[in-house]
Amino acid sequence: MNSTPHSTGSGFQQGQAGIIQGTFSHPIRTPGSASTNNTYLMPTSPSKRARMSKDSYKPKIARTCGQRPACLVNASVTYCGNNQIYAFGGFDQYTDEVYNHVLRLDLNTLQWTLVDNYGDIPGVRMGHTACLWQGSKLLVYGGENEHREYLSDLVIYDLKTSHWTQPEIRGPIPKGRARHAAAVYDDKLFVVGGLAGTETYTLDEICYLDLKTWTWSRSWTFVARYDHSTWIWGGRIWVYGGIGPDMERTGDLWSLDLKSSPAFKSVPAYGISESSTERPGPSPRSHFGQPPQPQSVPAGSSGYAANSSSVQIRGSTLAAKSVAPGAISCTKFISGPNVPLPGLGTHFHCYSSGALLDFVTPAGTIRSSDCNLSALELGSQQWQKLAEGPEIFDPSYRWHYCAVNEDGTKAWLLGCVMESSENGVANFEEYLSDVIALDLQEFGLLGNDLTWEPGTEKPKNHASVAHVTSKPSSLGANLAAMFDQPVESGAGSDFVITANKDEPFDDDDMSAISSFTNIDTPQTPQYLSATARTSPPIHVHKLILQARWPHFSRMYNSQMSEFHTNKLHIQEPYNVVRAFLYYLYTDSIERHPEYCPGLAEVAGLLVMSDVYDMPELRLKCVHRLSRELDVDNAAVVWERAGTANEEWLKRRAATYCLTHWGRVVRTESFKCLSRRSMIELMEVIDVDGRVIGGEELEVVGGFGGGKLGVGGSGSDLARRRARAQAGNVGDEMDDNEVQDDEGMEIN
Repeated sequence: MNSTPHSTGSGFQQGQAGIIQGTFSHPIRTPGSASTNNTYLMPTSPSKRARMSKDSYKPKIARTCGQRPACLVNASVTYCGNNQIYAFGGFDQYTDEVYNHVLRLDLNTLQWTLVDNYGDIPGVRMGHTACLWQGSKLLVYGGENEHREYLSDLVIYDLKTSHWTQPEIRGPIPKGRARHAAAVYDDKLFVVGGLAGTETYTLDEICYLDLKTWTWSRSWTFVARYDHSTWIWGGRIWVYGGIGPDMERTGDLWSLDLKSSPAFKSVPAYGISESSTERPGPSPRSHFGQPPQPQSVPAGSSGYAANSSSVQIRGSTLAAKSVAPGAISCTKFISGPNVPLPGLGTHFHCYSSGALLDFVTPAGTIRSSDCNLSALELGSQQWQKLAEGPEIFDPSYRWHYCAVNEDGTKAWLLGCVMESSENGVANFEEYLSDVIALDLQEFGLLGNDLTWEPGTEKPKNHASVAHVTSKPSSLGANLAAMFDQPVESGAGSDFVITANKDEPFDDDDMSAISSFTNIDTPQTPQYLSATARTSPPIHVHKLILQARWPHFSRMYNSQMSEFHTNKLHIQEPYNVVRAFLYYLYTDSIERHPEYCPGLAEVAGLLVMSDVYDMPELRLKCVHRLSRELDVDNAAVVWERAGTANEEWLKRRAATYCLTHWGRVVRTESFKCLSRRSMIELMEVIDVDGRVIGGEELEVVGGFGGGKLGVGGSGSDLARRRARAQAGNVGDEMDDNEVQDDEGMEIN
């Protein structure tokens, strides 16, 4: 389940077909090879891939202890801060029991604890949502009880006191539902979709509960889904995946603008329940404001009956509603080299850094080699693979739940190990006994505190798209505009920085200036050679550099020669140094026509972030480089990533270079590589790899998306060769267009 502060689903695991998925057990006890239009590169062999990632990041699996919960179906698993995960409710498919236990996992000690809870304890349930609110409360809404009745109550669990409370709810109480999704935004709990009805049907509505007045809004038509993911980004509510009315898994992405419509800002008027015409019953207050009444429904096998707040509203038909106010968009991803298939594998979704993350984990419906971690950039709506499955997942484990922290920098998968029985059939452990922690920053994700908003920076996808943002309006940007104004102009600058001219160096040039550090070095022949390559001066302010650049502050406080001369030379290209200084002034590495024109400068900033130990700048660079990687800059990004010891980014750039080899080797960035770098990049390919083109490329499936090793029958090959000889190879196709479209349809 995607139980996070930003995104909360129903606890249902996405990926496998059917209503109940994954492997579950007993209750709680206390024991690259995409093609271009003229070349095709054979994929890297496993042995070579292993050598490439030998020193790369590898998440570790840890065994939990204490009162480990069973692998229950449709429980809620939520990260609640302070390195703690809370699990609530769920269903045991073997005993038909539904639970209302509260369990806590301490991620520091890996200890599970069955929490004693008090107050108005809710009845047993599954398929509910649990959203973190105000940092210390869980909002538990809906679900279904042991009698398979859909609930529409809201109960609040205080993490500090372990007490349950129920507010007095007003307004038109929505239909009871399960396996819906919910998210908190602007002091409102938004609820989307789910299953409802006496004869179960898929809801297509969205509504919200105002958490200041505890009043339900009316319901609007949005998208019919259950077992989907919902989160907030850029003032919009997003819905991805899940199962539609046709009972098929979908990879559609929907969004609704919440900022521009007054209906999502005003306090809703309250009235009678939406289902009052369908089913007579007491007023909303009688469910929430009165003491608990005896239940007419007998308690289930767990011994718990649903409490007084368990409102069951089970309309038999869908009432007509107006369409949700605000702009609605839908993107359908049909196919593509990086688009995950929703029907294969067990999928977990979470939100981080302006992107939807899709963990495609091992399952019976997918090979381990086909698992991966993919990301959908919401700004550009392009998919990309951040890591292959073998780099993250052990095929002997199965994962059942996912949680992510509030910063979007760490994620945890909870599951168990498979055990082989005597007949060779794989069995699962009874409990959520194992956890794998993933540092998302290792995959180039900045975290939610550092993400952009729509309109400030959108990643570009290939060289033909030159997205240039406007100049930031800030004091730092205004001061940066004085870089070219000398002291005599009255600009207030009091320090001079020079760099190397933006000219390609060969190996001899670099060795000649390797010891050149200060512009006041005595004029030896070696100095004269370096001076000829010195850039124009950049006029800056010492106060800003001292506050923003730890290296400069240490150097200046030590009163080195730069302290006396007020001059410093940095042995990096002029454009890179200007981009670095602009970052110090504005905290931005966005595309700018004057200060940060392209990826080559960002790649240089990555090296400088490593040299000067500036982790925030490093994250920004990795984030932008990994998402804007293109043919023109892939080679230089690969080289700079190696210099900065960014192994993940280096592997990603190398894969990109090999996939687009015919184009990359014709770019200026590749031709500017040193001879040593060129050889190293070419040796990334497996020793048995080869480059093929022309009709042979089509024969192996290079244009049709076929896989290597599946050559087809002789007649198939003959037909392909005949088409190639007939001139239908399709050389006019633009590979960038093929890749960037990703099979995407936009409405």
